[in-house]
Amino acid sequence: MVYPKHGVGQITEFKKINIGGIDVETYILKFEKDKASGMVPVNKQSHLRPLATINQVNKCISILKSKPKIKRSMWSRRAQEYEAKISSGKIYDLAEVVRDLNKGDDLMVDQSYSERQLFEKAYERILTEFQIILNLNMEDTQKKLDKALKRNLETQSQKTTQKVETAAAETLIEASK
Repeated sequence: MVYPKHGVGQITEFKKINIGGIDVETYILKFEKDKASGMVPVNKQSHLRPLATINQVNKCISILKSKPKIKRSMWSRRAQEYEAKISSGKIYDLAEVVRDLNKGDDLMVDQSYSERQLFEKAYERILTEFQIILNLNMEDTQKKLDKALKRNLETQSQKTTQKVETAAAETLIEASK
Protein backbone atom coordinates (compact mmCIF):
# COMPACT_ATOMS: atom_id res chain seq x y z
CA MET A 1 0.00 0.00 0.00
CA VAL A 2 1.03 3.61 -0.43
CA TYR A 3 0.35 6.11 2.32
CA PRO A 4 0.64 9.59 0.78
CA LYS A 5 2.56 11.23 3.64
CA HIS A 6 5.13 8.43 4.02
CA GLY A 7 5.34 6.50 0.77
CA VAL A 8 5.31 2.73 0.31
CA GLY A 9 4.34 0.68 3.34
CA GLN A 10 3.10 -2.81 4.13
CA ILE A 11 0.02 -3.65 6.16
CA THR A 12 1.35 -5.95 8.87
CA GLU A 13 -1.78 -6.44 10.95
CA PHE A 14 -5.36 -5.47 11.63
CA LYS A 15 -5.91 -4.37 15.22
CA LYS A 16 -8.73 -3.08 17.43
CA ILE A 17 -7.59 -0.40 19.86
CA ASN A 18 -9.41 1.69 22.43
CA ILE A 19 -8.97 5.45 22.10
CA GLY A 20 -10.80 7.60 24.65
CA GLY A 21 -13.31 4.85 25.38
CA ILE A 22 -14.06 4.24 21.70
CA ASP A 23 -13.04 1.01 19.97
CA VAL A 24 -11.28 1.79 16.70
CA GLU A 25 -10.32 -0.76 14.05
CA THR A 26 -6.93 0.09 12.54
CA TYR A 27 -4.41 -1.15 10.02
CA ILE A 28 -0.84 -1.27 11.28
CA LEU A 29 1.51 -0.17 8.49
CA LYS A 30 5.25 -0.75 8.40
CA PHE A 31 7.48 1.58 6.36
CA GLU A 32 10.77 -0.19 5.60
CA LYS A 33 12.59 2.87 4.28
CA ASP A 34 11.97 4.97 7.38
CA LYS A 35 12.10 2.01 9.76
CA ALA A 36 8.80 3.30 11.11
CA SER A 37 5.28 2.06 11.62
CA GLY A 38 1.92 3.77 11.78
CA MET A 39 -1.75 3.17 12.35
CA VAL A 40 -4.52 4.07 9.95
CA PRO A 41 -8.13 3.76 11.09
CA VAL A 42 -10.16 1.50 8.80
CA ASN A 43 -12.65 4.32 8.16
CA LYS A 44 -9.73 6.43 6.82
CA GLN A 45 -8.48 3.75 4.43
CA SER A 46 -9.46 5.95 1.49
CA HIS A 47 -6.15 7.75 2.19
CA LEU A 48 -4.31 4.57 1.23
CA ARG A 49 -3.84 3.52 -2.36
CA PRO A 50 -2.65 0.26 -3.88
CA LEU A 51 0.74 0.11 -5.58
CA ALA A 52 0.77 1.34 -9.16
CA THR A 53 0.26 -1.09 -12.03
CA ILE A 54 2.88 -1.78 -14.68
CA ASN A 55 0.88 0.42 -17.10
CA GLN A 56 1.00 3.30 -14.60
CA VAL A 57 4.77 2.78 -14.23
CA ASN A 58 5.16 2.95 -18.02
CA LYS A 59 3.13 6.19 -18.11
CA CYS A 60 5.32 7.57 -15.29
CA ILE A 61 8.43 6.74 -17.30
CA SER A 62 6.99 8.62 -20.30
CA ILE A 63 6.26 11.58 -17.97
CA LEU A 64 9.86 11.43 -16.73
CA LYS A 65 11.13 11.44 -20.32
CA SER A 66 8.99 14.43 -21.30
CA LYS A 67 10.14 18.04 -21.23
CA PRO A 68 10.06 19.70 -17.77
CA LYS A 69 7.32 22.26 -17.21
CA ILE A 70 8.97 24.91 -15.11
CA LYS A 71 6.68 27.75 -14.18
CA ARG A 72 7.94 31.28 -13.85
CA SER A 73 6.34 31.86 -10.46
CA MET A 74 8.26 32.49 -7.24
CA TRP A 75 10.21 29.52 -5.86
CA SER A 76 8.26 29.54 -2.57
CA ARG A 77 4.97 29.12 -4.47
CA ARG A 78 6.40 26.35 -6.69
CA ALA A 79 7.89 24.62 -3.63
CA GLN A 80 4.45 24.55 -1.98
CA GLU A 81 2.92 23.09 -5.15
CA TYR A 82 5.65 20.44 -5.38
CA GLU A 83 5.22 19.54 -1.70
CA ALA A 84 1.45 19.21 -2.20
CA LYS A 85 2.02 16.92 -5.21
CA ILE A 86 4.48 14.76 -3.26
CA SER A 87 2.06 14.48 -0.32
CA SER A 88 -0.93 13.76 -2.58
CA GLY A 89 0.28 10.19 -3.06
CA LYS A 90 -0.60 10.27 -6.77
CA ILE A 91 2.14 8.56 -8.75
CA TYR A 92 1.75 10.80 -11.82
CA ASP A 93 2.12 13.93 -9.66
CA LEU A 94 5.23 12.41 -8.11
CA ALA A 95 6.67 11.72 -11.57
CA GLU A 96 5.99 15.34 -12.59
CA VAL A 97 7.86 16.67 -9.53
CA VAL A 98 10.85 14.41 -10.23
CA ARG A 99 10.85 15.47 -13.90
CA ASP A 100 10.52 19.20 -13.15
CA LEU A 101 13.21 19.27 -10.45
CA ASN A 102 15.64 16.96 -12.27
CA LYS A 103 18.75 18.74 -13.48
CA GLY A 104 19.98 15.86 -15.67
CA ASP A 105 23.76 15.78 -15.83
CA ASP A 106 23.98 19.24 -14.31
CA LEU A 107 25.43 19.20 -10.86
CA MET A 108 23.04 18.85 -7.97
CA VAL A 109 25.23 21.51 -6.34
CA ASP A 110 23.59 24.02 -8.69
CA GLN A 111 20.23 23.45 -6.96
CA SER A 112 19.20 25.22 -3.80
CA TYR A 113 19.00 23.16 -0.63
CA SER A 114 15.19 23.12 -0.65
CA GLU A 115 15.11 22.15 -4.34
CA ARG A 116 17.47 19.23 -3.66
CA GLN A 117 15.41 18.14 -0.64
CA LEU A 118 12.15 18.11 -2.63
CA PHE A 119 13.78 16.31 -5.56
CA GLU A 120 15.33 13.65 -3.32
CA LYS A 121 12.06 13.12 -1.42
CA ALA A 122 10.06 12.63 -4.64
CA TYR A 123 12.85 10.56 -6.27
CA GLU A 124 13.08 8.20 -3.27
CA ARG A 125 9.31 7.67 -3.16
CA ILE A 126 9.01 6.88 -6.86
CA LEU A 127 12.17 4.74 -6.76
CA THR A 128 10.81 2.61 -3.89
CA GLU A 129 7.49 2.04 -5.63
CA PHE A 130 9.13 1.23 -8.98
CA GLN A 131 11.46 -1.24 -7.26
CA ILE A 132 8.57 -3.23 -5.81
CA ILE A 133 6.44 -3.15 -8.98
CA LEU A 134 9.27 -3.98 -11.40
CA ASN A 135 10.68 -6.58 -8.98
CA LEU A 136 14.25 -5.31 -9.45
CA ASN A 137 17.00 -4.57 -6.98
CA MET A 138 17.58 -0.95 -5.94
CA GLU A 139 20.57 -0.43 -8.26
CA ASP A 140 18.79 -1.68 -11.40
CA THR A 141 15.68 0.34 -10.56
CA GLN A 142 17.82 3.44 -10.08
CA LYS A 143 19.54 2.86 -13.44
CA LYS A 144 16.15 2.56 -15.16
CA LEU A 145 14.88 5.74 -13.50
CA ASP A 146 18.10 7.64 -14.24
CA LYS A 147 17.98 6.52 -17.87
CA ALA A 148 14.45 7.94 -18.19
CA LEU A 149 15.66 11.19 -16.60
CA LYS A 150 18.80 11.22 -18.79
CA ARG A 151 20.97 11.32 -15.68
CA ASN A 152 24.41 9.78 -15.59
CA LEU A 153 25.50 9.36 -12.00
CA GLU A 154 29.08 8.35 -12.88
CA THR A 155 29.56 11.51 -14.94
CA GLN A 156 27.90 13.49 -12.18
CA SER A 157 30.24 12.20 -9.45
CA GLN A 158 33.28 12.84 -11.69
CA LYS A 159 32.11 16.43 -12.32
CA THR A 160 31.58 16.94 -8.59
CA THR A 161 35.08 15.64 -7.84
CA GLN A 162 36.56 17.87 -10.56
CA LYS A 163 34.70 20.92 -9.28
CA VAL A 164 35.86 20.30 -5.70
CA GLU A 165 39.46 19.76 -6.86
CA THR A 166 39.32 22.94 -8.98
CA ALA A 167 37.95 24.95 -6.06
CA ALA A 168 40.67 23.56 -3.76
CA ALA A 169 43.38 24.43 -6.32
CA GLU A 170 41.99 27.97 -6.72
CA THR A 171 41.99 28.38 -2.93
CA LEU A 172 45.65 27.28 -2.75
CA ILE A 173 46.61 29.69 -5.55
CA GLU A 174 44.80 32.57 -3.81
CA ALA A 175 46.46 31.68 -0.47
CA SER A 176 49.95 31.65 -2.03
CA LYS A 177 49.55 35.20 -3.43
